Amino acid sequence: MIEEISLFTERKFSFAERLGMHPELAIGYLGLLLFMIGDGVEAGFLSPMLVDMHFSAQQAAAVFTGYGSMAAIASWLSGALSDIFGPRRIMCVGLAIWVLLELPFLLLGIAHANFPIILVSYALRGFGYPLFAYGFLVWITAVTPERYLGTAIGWFWSARTGGLPTLGALLASVTVPLIGTYKTLWLSLVIVSIGGVIMLWGVREPHGSEPLAKTGEHPLKQLLKSASIIWHHPKVGLGGIIATITTTSEFGFLVFLPIYFTREVGFTLQQWLQILSIMFATNVVANLWWGWVGDRVGWRRTITYIGACGCAVTCLGLYYVPHTFGANYALAVLAGMAYGTALAGFVPIAAIMAILGPESKGASMSIMNLGSGLSTFLGPAIAGLFLPVMGISGIIWTFAIMYLVAAAIGIMLKNPEIHALR
Repeated sequence: MIEEISLFTERKFSFAERLGMHPELAIGYLGLLLFMIGDGVEAGFLSPMLVDMHFSAQQAAAVFTGYGSMAAIASWLSGALSDIFGPRRIMCVGLAIWVLLELPFLLLGIAHANFPIILVSYALRGFGYPLFAYGFLVWITAVTPERYLGTAIGWFWSARTGGLPTLGALLASVTVPLIGTYKTLWLSLVIVSIGGVIMLWGVREPHGSEPLAKTGEHPLKQLLKSASIIWHHPKVGLGGIIATITTTSEFGFLVFLPIYFTREVGFTLQQWLQILSIMFATNVVANLWWGWVGDRVGWRRTITYIGACGCAVTCLGLYYVPHTFGANYALAVLAGMAYGTALAGFVPIAAIMAILGPESKGASMSIMNLGSGLSTFLGPAIAGLFLPVMGISGIIWTFAIMYLVAAAIGIMLKNPEIHALR
């Protein structure tokens, strides 16, 4: 009987590995997906919701920018603190922050249209998502064998993007017409809590409960090391710039594309939420594909030519296709799918960062996470600052040029001694 159980466990583990997941982290992807669904419910409608509450578009952008600034700090800390305390503890803190700060946001801010409370509580809640999600990413890179690390990271981004904004937006497209935006926000709190419990109760991999850095250094010194690593490994800093550019457009789009698609082009809010869901549903599938491809043809090539060059072209399509053809649902969906596919080309950047600073993966990942977090601030900031001056077309071109810069940096990461960076 014991032998039968052992054989079943081996088959289960080998199946997870064939899929590209570390066996002891597999259930964590489900928890992350649910957490991100709850976190992403508001992504497609919060901006127009605030405008409908008689706040200006600039005030709505300020809410997202405040959130992004806190998320950027938390993203850096997720890697640095995982080195010191272990990713599991950091994820627990992230979950607690999300839940506790959502309550004043809903009860005191949204319910009473109190802009200062909305601004402050939503910004502080921004600490929660990166500590939880990127803490898990650090955990993945710390324990997953390099032979399928790119695929494992692809699964992470599929779960992350599957929730925010794909299934989150799809869920909102169903619940908003039925129960309204306010009750939908309460539903997101429930889903986040369920996902967090599944993650932290279900994942038993032991290394995540321990500090990842075994140097014995003082915690403050380790924290500073997570910033100084770019001096010892300059290419880590270059990778951080790419990570920043990667999703800057995505978070910028969430500020102004809902308004553009519904107020200027003529789509309904429900249609926009469906377009957003399809866009990132495509991204979910493409994350797995490009992660697998990156493991075989090279991570650097994938991020340079598929991610950077692809996004430079396809982000323009999100503006020019509806601008040219109007409220043509099918063409808008195709433009969104093209962007979602290209965006997935950046999946291997986390794997690249992990091998660029092998002696301290937490520090290297903290730079990548900082870049990813900065994008949640930079995208809305670009939209808020330059929308009145440049208009939507100017911002779209700004994002396209940033992607070309990312492509140039990607070429600079070439290292003939490491197959993945050739």
